[in-house]
Amino acid sequence: MKKFKEQPWYSLTMSICIGVILFVALIKINSVISGIGTFLGFFSTVFFGGVIAYIINPLAMLYRRKLFGKLKKESTRAALGNALAFLSVIVFLTFIGFTIVPQLIESVKTFAMNFNGYVDGLQRTLAAIGVSNSVIDLSNFVNSSTDLLNNVKELATKNMSTIMSATTSVGKGLGQAFIAFLLSIYFLAEKDKLKRGGKRFLKAVCKGQYDKVEYVIIQSDKILNRYIVYNLIDASIIGIVNAIFMTIAGLPYVGLVSVFVAVTNIIPTFGPAIGALIGSFLLLLVEPWYAGAFLIFTLILQTLDGYVIKPKLFGDSLGVSGLWILIGIVAGGKMFGVVGILLAIPMVAILDMLYHKFLLPFLESR
Repeated sequence: MKKFKEQPWYSLTMSICIGVILFVALIKINSVISGIGTFLGFFSTVFFGGVIAYIINPLAMLYRRKLFGKLKKESTRAALGNALAFLSVIVFLTFIGFTIVPQLIESVKTFAMNFNGYVDGLQRTLAAIGVSNSVIDLSNFVNSSTDLLNNVKELATKNMSTIMSATTSVGKGLGQAFIAFLLSIYFLAEKDKLKRGGKRFLKAVCKGQYDKVEYVIIQSDKILNRYIVYNLIDASIIGIVNAIFMTIAGLPYVGLVSVFVAVTNIIPTFGPAIGALIGSFLLLLVEPWYAGAFLIFTLILQTLDGYVIKPKLFGDSLGVSGLWILIGIVAGGKMFGVVGILLAIPMVAILDMLYHKFLLPFLESR
């Protein structure tokens, strides 16, 4: 092989081959992307398991340091920390399943049963404030909603096989999620071995640049970890506070609206507005002043969240310009959809770190 590399035609031949491969890949870019997506799809369950392990890992590390830090054996600390972390997650999911989910189902059933009455009440409210039926007439909407429900029942009866197929797909997805959860247990159990193997591989590949690569990985992990953990904590706080307010104020659909508020609060920038609009619309159908009280409280809560809660949680670790965050959200949504929007802030923070740590010093040195 060494003799071939020393031949004058070797470099030219390799360049031509690489050029041909790149040319074919570019003209068949859709097929290449589709093939890569299909190949990666075979490992989607494994990837999902890795994501679950990554999210649970901070909790496991917290237990390992705070509760089992005095134990001598590192393997014992790791095993107990991992076990307690997964037990905590299982208990939390069980709590969600037996408390919040039934409330959500009941809220949806109540809303569906009283929908027509809500629309009639909204029409009367509009008439009371001077908006006549000729401007906004919701009676046709009520009739169409009734027809829609009847059509849904008829379609469900005629397409039972399709519904059963969809149910099977849902069951398959739940099975894969369960397997991914089991894989996450193995990932956390083998985390230290995987880290040592990855470190050895990077040293062999990067050689003289290993220190820089290690620095980027460590800092990116800190940014992403901190963002995910504290974003989940922040969403939970907002959802709980919203539920407490709605319970005290006597507003309906406490569970349904609070879950909407908590989930949409995870979405950066636009999420709180989406949650406020969905919640206020549901409450507006019941009673207009409910929607007004909810919007005023949401404005106060989001102001406190933006200026008090989030700064306390995140600190300055994600101190990136709001303009770049907005650009990152728009670009991430265009390229990767919902996942791109959710991960826009940490990705922008990582790019900002790379720019100030490596690119800018390099350009200045020139």
